Amino acid sequence: MAIITISREMGTGAYKIAKDVAKKLKYTLVDGAKIAEVAEQYGLTKDILERIDEKPPVYITAEDRLNAAYLNMIELILLDFAKSGNVILYGRGCQDLLKGLGNTLKLRFTAPFEERVEKFAEREWLDPDLAHEFIRKSDHQRAGFIHFYFDRDWSDPLGYDLTFNTSSLSEASIIDCIVSAAKDPKLKDAEVGVDAFLEDIILAKKIETELLKSGQIESLHLKIASYNGKVHLAGHVQSDDELAEAVRIANSVAGVQAVKNDLHVVSFTRYKE
Repeated sequence: MAIITISREMGTGAYKIAKDVAKKLKYTLVDGAKIAEVAEQYGLTKDILERIDEKPPVYITAEDRLNAAYLNMIELILLDFAKSGNVILYGRGCQDLLKGLGNTLKLRFTAPFEERVEKFAEREWLDPDLAHEFIRKSDHQRAGFIHFYFDRDWSDPLGYDLTFNTSSLSEASIIDCIVSAAKDPKLKDAEVGVDAFLEDIILAKKIETELLKSGQIESLHLKIASYNGKVHLAGHVQSDDELAEAVRIANSVAGVQAVKNDLHVVSFTRYKE
């Protein structure tokens, strides 16, 4: 039931390696196409996916909060796939989404910038200057997504178990290394309690999603924790009405058995641009 997560810089060739590893291990590769296959079941359209997938969210306007809720729905898709085990979760900050899960093998793919530009230009038949701009923007966007959403430096090596420089190693040797690492007995031993851990993450994520979708709560400065159906809300809201609505929404989510409310009302006036 091992779970592999992949973080990649554009132009490293990580996708082909991921496909080959999935084939060798008989794992399901959960990439953008796989997410799109099931997105409708979660209330996500193709247009929504293109607009928000792997892009840094903001929480200023009601529309911003709705987009953040859509990002949560993508995470719920990834978490549901993770529950089945034997999956490769491609991109989308999954190494951070599953932080603390012991049976996760976290991979990072990198390569020198100019080499990535050259490979990307050749693969896509692009002008090198245009490929340079695509790679630069992709790096900025993905780093921003991880920094904003998970408060972590995308390039921090401590966020990963294995980092591969694809300009220095052959695809075959990288694939063999990943396959061997995925079969490490330590990952198998760490499977105990995984299902309950994931269920707790999923329940908290569902509550957060419903709070983001609510039009009654203007600002979300909350921490949501879940353990065996017992939910803890901490942080602050702007009014007693918002506090009551947050608790009501949390209690309304399927699977919630009890809600401990440690929310505080802190009134403030939002700065207007």
